[in-house]
Amino acid sequence: MHEVLKQIGKIGIVPVVKIECAEDAVPLAKALCDGGIPCAEITFRTDAAEESIRRIAQEVPQMLVGAGTVLTPEQADAAVNAGAKFIVSPGLNPKVVAHCVEKGYPITPGTSSPSDVEQALSFGFEVVKFFPAEAAGGIGMIKAMSAPYGGVKFMPTGGVNAKNLRSYLDFPKVLACGGSWMVPTDLLNNKDFEGIKRLTREAVETMLGFELAHIGINAQNEQEADETADAFSNLFGFPKKPGNSSVFAGTAVEVMKSPYLGQHGHIAIATNYLERAMYYLESRGIELDYETQKKDAKGNLTAIYLKQEINGFAVHLVQKK
Repeated sequence: MHEVLKQIGKIGIVPVVKIECAEDAVPLAKALCDGGIPCAEITFRTDAAEESIRRIAQEVPQMLVGAGTVLTPEQADAAVNAGAKFIVSPGLNPKVVAHCVEKGYPITPGTSSPSDVEQALSFGFEVVKFFPAEAAGGIGMIKAMSAPYGGVKFMPTGGVNAKNLRSYLDFPKVLACGGSWMVPTDLLNNKDFEGIKRLTREAVETMLGFELAHIGINAQNEQEADETADAFSNLFGFPKKPGNSSVFAGTAVEVMKSPYLGQHGHIAIATNYLERAMYYLESRGIELDYETQKKDAKGNLTAIYLKQEINGFAVHLVQKK
């Protein structure tokens, strides 16, 4: 898979944007980045698309900017020359796809049927757009259609919104979702970039679903850990569950059998998608301690600590089950 597509998968959401005025491109890109989504697909549905891509590429280099609704080889060339890092088309036009493949442009063609997917496979694609997602059957259609194509991942676009976003992203064969709900036309036309930033942050929060998982307490030894867990169990009826390195009282309290990270202990924050949460935090300058990462028997990442402490507590992310 192309590195750009891997990056899109870590971001999770691709804002699909129609820009009428190129002067709006840079403040829009900054609003999306500040809201937590450093990515945008600028559609070639207006005369301002090419110039908008150029300005974003030059002035907001941290943004992964691409071109959407690319219908001709000439548009693909114009987009890439302007600075687009990826190309997206609504359908699978063999002429456009062949041109992009020959030029080495990362393109994600649109599909809505098994025949489309097989045509994409003939070009060697591992990722396809599923469009229009909701009208073409939604996540149910993707699940049914993906069964014969084990190596293909989908990027649904069209009708995806805050309410159904997670139903798509929870399916492992969905790489990311495209959508425009965080950049509504009225806010963009009114240049309400603070409003777009707010909606973008809400979209990220909906996707990642951060919530408190448990509090970790550092005990000096196994006996102290056992006694501390007993105290919580006796007071509140939390079931006690001993483990190799700690003792849990219910699911909210973990008592370490010997001092671990954090002056006082640790705070575990659960998330819907651990790797996307890691990308989000790192894009905001937060350092992660990769020496602390844990994986399950299948090799899936399940937990990792941040390098910084908060008021004497270490913080680690855990994957929701």
